[in-house]
Amino acid sequence: MTGASRGIGRVAAEHMLRQSPDVHLLVVARGSSGVRLAAEPRAGGHAVSHVSADLGSLQSVRSAVAEIRDRLDRGELPPLRGFVGNAGLQHTNALTEGPDGFESTFTVNVLAHHLFVRLLQDRFAAPARIVITVSDTHFGDFKHNMGMVPGLVWKSPDVLARTGAFPEPDTAVAGRTAYSTSKLAAIHLVHEYARRLPTGIDAVAYNPGFVPGTGLVRNAGPVSRFAMRWILPAMALTPFATSRSAAGRYLADVALGTTNAPTGAYVDRGRVARSSGESYDPQRESELWDTVEEFTAGYAAQPRPR
Repeated sequence: MTGASRGIGRVAAEHMLRQSPDVHLLVVARGSSGVRLAAEPRAGGHAVSHVSADLGSLQSVRSAVAEIRDRLDRGELPPLRGFVGNAGLQHTNALTEGPDGFESTFTVNVLAHHLFVRLLQDRFAAPARIVITVSDTHFGDFKHNMGMVPGLVWKSPDVLARTGAFPEPDTAVAGRTAYSTSKLAAIHLVHEYARRLPTGIDAVAYNPGFVPGTGLVRNAGPVSRFAMRWILPAMALTPFATSRSAAGRYLADVALGTTNAPTGAYVDRGRVARSSGESYDPQRESELWDTVEEFTAGYAAQPRPR
């Protein structure tokens, strides 16, 4: 599971361990945060371990997968029954480039999780479930984003993966557009996983709704960070937002299969729903698949353990 060290991911991890004590949770997190996260549940008798990775670097993802595969081969981990790609990133611009030459939002929200899925594909033991956390900002309308996130702007995937894909790329508007567009791309890939992965490996897109008080805006400006932490959490008391506690529980239920959802489904909080009309475009999905496969090809050979 990525994104388990804070926000809804942390709640989901704790809920999964309480609901299914026999689950062995492997958290993917950077440095000391992963060590701390793994140590705390272990003190309560739960099986939790961690692998260090920076999702902003595809080479780091590849190294983490090498370690996971090595642990599986040595019997240190039980058969792999699922993957939760919950980490997400939003910048205040569309100009932040990662070490692999791709725009950072697209790298974390799309390419990194895709590389995890592809490099671990042969190690999933059916029945298994892949869950990718997406966002209803991909609808691009006021009903779903309350005007706080600009609507997506779809372009050729090789353009979306690079910096400067949107007008005025040095602005927060461009950064948020990169976020909403990347979340649509993630839904497209879930549809492709449903078509391409072996029978018994299901893929589901999970939308937590608007969840104030998370670490999503940690790279945003001071005003946005202040509002998200101290003002917007009050919206969780209204139908327009979801509390961290509820969103985490919903994510845990999707990951554990408690929420019944067929492969390729979009789960809106606790129920299967339709994503946007634009999200169902097989031609666009195929083009995106080909592009992300090309961009991750250099990291997709079965890695050797560190």
